[in-house]
Amino acid sequence: MSRMTPFASPLLLGFDAMEKTLERLAKANEGYPPYNIERVASRSADGHEMLRITLAVAGFSEAELDVTTEENQLVIRGRQVEQLERDYLYRGIAARQFQRVFMLADGMEVSTAVLKNGLLSVDLIRPEPQRVVRKINISVSD
Repeated sequence: MSRMTPFASPLLLGFDAMEKTLERLAKANEGYPPYNIERVASRSADGHEMLRITLAVAGFSEAELDVTTEENQLVIRGRQVEQLERDYLYRGIAARQFQRVFMLADGMEVSTAVLKNGLLSVDLIRPEPQRVVRKINISVSD
């Protein structure tokens, strides 16, 4: 029996890449670090909507965090350096690595990233979508 997907309709052309992206995101559902996504009440200077992703990254310094955009992905990585000179009696906080990937819609831009009190806040600007209407000429063959 074949699996029916949401993008299997013959009316949805060219959405196979989006379907693969959604499948990949569903598989990468790790819960660390926890995060929030919120709509920021204020708008950017040019009136675009702003979103904020906040990650709980307690114990990470600025040098141990990396925020990049790769194509339509926002990638946030954390890599703590193991401190070998310490002699732990009990270790409940591990030096843990992580990578969080967020898919961005076309045109979304990262404006700032701020680390404060163990929270990394990444602000995004969502521009208003432009409506494009284009007339297609129909040629008639004899």
